[in-house]
Amino acid sequence: MIRLLALFTFFPLLLFAQEQKYDYVIFRNSLMEGNYYFSRTDFKAPSNIANIDGKLPVADSFFTPGNALLLKIKNSKEGRWTAIVYRESIRGQDHFAPAKFVGMHIMQNGGTAKTTPAFAYQLIFADSSLSDKVPVYVRSRGEWEHPVTPLTYFKISEISDVQKIIGIQFLQYATDDAEYEYIIDDVELLPEAPSTTYLPSPILINSQGYPKHVDLEWSPLKTKDARLVKIYRSTDSMHFIPIGVQLPVINRYTDYTGETGKKYYYKSTLLDDSYQESFASQVVSATTKPLDDEAFLSMIQEACFRYYWDGAESNSGLAKEDIPGRQNMVASGASGFGILALIAGTERSFITREQSVERFLKIADFLSTAEKFHGAFSHFIDGPTGKVEPFFGPRDNGGDLVETSFLMQGLLAARQYFDSDDAKEKIIREKITALWEGVEWDWYRRFPDNKYLFWHWSPDKAWIINHQLIGWNETMVTYLLAIASPTHGVPASMYYTGWASQDKIAKEYRINWGGTKDGSEYANGHSYFGIKLEVGVSNGGPLFFTHYAYLGYDPHAINDAYTNYFSNNQNIALINYRYCLQNPNQYQGYGDSCWGLTASDGPRGYSADEPIKSRDLGKIAPTGAVSSFPYTPAESMKALKNYYYNYGKFLWGEYGFRDAFDLTHNWCSPIYMGLNQAPMVVMIENYRTGLLWKLFMQNEEIQKGLEKIRMEKK
Repeated sequence: MIRLLALFTFFPLLLFAQEQKYDYVIFRNSLMEGNYYFSRTDFKAPSNIANIDGKLPVADSFFTPGNALLLKIKNSKEGRWTAIVYRESIRGQDHFAPAKFVGMHIMQNGGTAKTTPAFAYQLIFADSSLSDKVPVYVRSRGEWEHPVTPLTYFKISEISDVQKIIGIQFLQYATDDAEYEYIIDDVELLPEAPSTTYLPSPILINSQGYPKHVDLEWSPLKTKDARLVKIYRSTDSMHFIPIGVQLPVINRYTDYTGETGKKYYYKSTLLDDSYQESFASQVVSATTKPLDDEAFLSMIQEACFRYYWDGAESNSGLAKEDIPGRQNMVASGASGFGILALIAGTERSFITREQSVERFLKIADFLSTAEKFHGAFSHFIDGPTGKVEPFFGPRDNGGDLVETSFLMQGLLAARQYFDSDDAKEKIIREKITALWEGVEWDWYRRFPDNKYLFWHWSPDKAWIINHQLIGWNETMVTYLLAIASPTHGVPASMYYTGWASQDKIAKEYRINWGGTKDGSEYANGHSYFGIKLEVGVSNGGPLFFTHYAYLGYDPHAINDAYTNYFSNNQNIALINYRYCLQNPNQYQGYGDSCWGLTASDGPRGYSADEPIKSRDLGKIAPTGAVSSFPYTPAESMKALKNYYYNYGKFLWGEYGFRDAFDLTHNWCSPIYMGLNQAPMVVMIENYRTGLLWKLFMQNEEIQKGLEKIRMEKK
């Protein structure tokens, strides 16, 4: 009986811990107008297919708003055409149900009405092989049809790992010398044939207007049967048009209307697996309005702050790696940045202090019991259980000292912020102190006389990653905190023997990752675009080097034998800015209001872009310029306004700016990233009030640590 009771007690936990399974969508909407980046067309005359620079056009018509793909073709016996649509691989969306069907919405817009197929399609596998062809039957013109095709038609019984399917290929089937035009939407793999389910109406609870957009919020959905939330807009409260859809795990929608001083009305519905709609919600309204610069900065901060507030992992209250991505996985470093963003949001009254206290109690409780490795946290943590989540592979299953540093930077600022005699705030301070004093920085030295700290340690693979921390990069904060630790500190001499080392191993390390001897001895001394760089490999590297370690640490107060780090960071930001003005690769959009190369999502995956021709891939992450506000306030404000007012239609969303965009290749990231949203909140605040710098620098241990380094300098 006891065993049965234990089983049933544990069973809800297992259900709770299951990771979100996303629909395996090959195409639903494009954030960009024009052509669709993840497509490719080819044809041999006299057959033809409409294209823009060799890619499929994005159509204004749609089944699920706001757009679809245009397949405009001419078939000929002597020719051929093909169109490939690749699935965009989205970071963290890696849990899917097995597939048994392929579904899509399709409408014939024009051309000859025929009952015989004009085209066929086949699945593309990761090894570039193709399935059998299946003809597409469209029965009428001007009406949406929803063909759902069993995989057996492709000579496949079931696909257990749907990620082996990387796309779909449409190809000519008929040879009738006729022209056709189709709109194609919602191409996806399905675990079951769609069925109709009764769904309740969503409950809209908030609508707020800003200069060019309206934010909508609804109560978190209680049903698990909703495929999508569908949003409608009206300008007269009577005639509504569909404008967008949202994933049911997100209870917000941002409508970038592009107009100021106008009133809008909204309602929403839920869509089931067969795309049938629930009854509509009640109608809400909001009016867009102009904002002065101070209110505009607050708007930016609040939007990015929401990522860490209502976008947080539910059990821990900490930050996810990206949204939409894994729902249960906590990112330690992003959580440290998010903690600083929560403090800024509390001070800006985005939430009350009482709400903030409750969130920090949850955070402190979770971290106190979460799995640790000699006091250090793993890079990723499972929110429901607190156990390590080896998201980057089996070797990444232990302590990550750099991510722990980012986390501690946030926690130590929070310890100073919650300074009242209130019992709850005392608990927060006590638990943060225990976490801080529990990190065994000296363990990550590996050997008692080693000159370097190591990034990782695994309980079963030990030091297999073997990554020694050598500057100059984002890991300065790790040495600063290790030297400052009151319980497991390392000698201040390691700042110069490790971080700023002149050893052969350090010089070779810098040359290898910088691709140049500039800065290989830690000091640089060269000028780039008319600006002298005292410290930095190459011409400074990606901009996150000037952000991550200095969200709490005030760079004004960091001086060593080489430079002052506020001045050095400012010069790196200006070098980055001037490089984008010069724009040697001639990428579209680059200029005095579009700059800031840093680490971000990209059309070909995550990369850390730098102001070097060979390492500049053409993508701009808003966090680059925006998080540089303390260093380049005028240049950052110009970029910020450009991103919102000119690119907001595709770039601005529920949690502020999407992670990155590339105008040359007509691409915008579909995600918001935990490492990039918070620095915008925090560094705007440090520019405005210095709040996070002041709080963090009030820690006595931090001041003592910097003093130890100053003594080494002498």
